[in-house]
Amino acid sequence: MKILIIEDEPRAASQLQRMLKACTFDYELLDIIDTVEDAILWFQKNTTLDLVFMDIQLADGLSFEIFQKIEVEAPIIFTTAFDQYAIQAFKVNSVDYLLKPIQKDDLNDALDKFLKSNKPTGIDPSILKQLLGSMQSTAKREGLLVKEGNGFVQIKVSELLYCYSEDSITFGVTSNKRFIIDETMDELFDSLDQNTFYRINRGQILAKSSIQKMDPYFNHRVKLSISNPRDQEFIVSRPKTSDFKKWMNT
Repeated sequence: MKILIIEDEPRAASQLQRMLKACTFDYELLDIIDTVEDAILWFQKNTTLDLVFMDIQLADGLSFEIFQKIEVEAPIIFTTAFDQYAIQAFKVNSVDYLLKPIQKDDLNDALDKFLKSNKPTGIDPSILKQLLGSMQSTAKREGLLVKEGNGFVQIKVSELLYCYSEDSITFGVTSNKRFIIDETMDELFDSLDQNTFYRINRGQILAKSSIQKMDPYFNHRVKLSISNPRDQEFIVSRPKTSDFKKWMNT
């Protein structure tokens, strides 16, 4: 069984590999890919594939964009940090998914369903449209539970200037404080209003209101001046530069 993993969080990709090895599932891992752009290139060059594990939110956009550029014939098991109310369309349309953090029993059930399924492998474009609509219409959070001392306090999401990951810890920064957030960057970003927040690279999410200036940067990237930067540099990754400019212009 030849499989492909499309996941932009190295820790999540490693966890999935460990869990697959623990399952009674004979497979060969062909590759691990972390962007929409690289996934499209991979599918253009490779056709022999049995199953794809695909994260929804990748480094340069939603993985659904892959299907708008190229036909993927292999079955897909999506992995996502979206809450269950946002992904009911998966169940309605019989598209498999695993909710992060992935549980061993859920992975076993998904694999069992895949091995027993006789359904066509193609992904219906109308299903993808429904999935996108379902996610975009989901109410985004207004509060955020963060660590303070030995306990937790709630802050308003509207107070966040930006968030970043360092040594596998997620931090949130307001105008005068820095907090530890007990969520991965994937989980956090998926829960935020993406008209207001943008993930400029794998390790940084920022609020539009925090951006003071944009400057050209090396290798066709963009460097940002941000409120209360706290010794952080904010550089938009190359695959996201074009989309980021469009986002800023809305």
